[in-house]
Amino acid sequence: MDTMTTILKIIFIIGRVLFGGFFIRAAYHHFSGVSSMAGYAGAKGIPAPKLAIIGTGVFLLLGGLSFLLGVKPFIGGILLILFLVPVSFTMHAYWKDQDPGMKMSNNVNFYKNLALLGATLMMMALPWPKEFRLW
Repeated sequence: MDTMTTILKIIFIIGRVLFGGFFIRAAYHHFSGVSSMAGYAGAKGIPAPKLAIIGTGVFLLLGGLSFLLGVKPFIGGILLILFLVPVSFTMHAYWKDQDPGMKMSNNVNFYKNLALLGATLMMMALPWPKEFRLW
């Protein structure tokens, strides 16, 4: 393996750890904070909020692990898309907020989720060569 390939492999693995780790951390918060998150989701009109928090936590965990480990990243990406799109438009609908602080917070989270969606789509489009996988 030449030097440039080695550098790219290292960069790609660091990116995967950061990207997958972000979603794994979010999953941890879903599982450890079910009650508080379910209360907020319920206030936003989400039906069966506890089940929704646990279900989306599973999507986050499996999607994050998929990218971190390089296992079925296309399927992991679908799970993250199934999380990011509805959550962005329901939980972070900043255009509906009246409180300026909440509006700003949801605006940031909405556009952060769009950026994560874009990164997810790019990761799904990669060829994921065997030498870039952890195992």
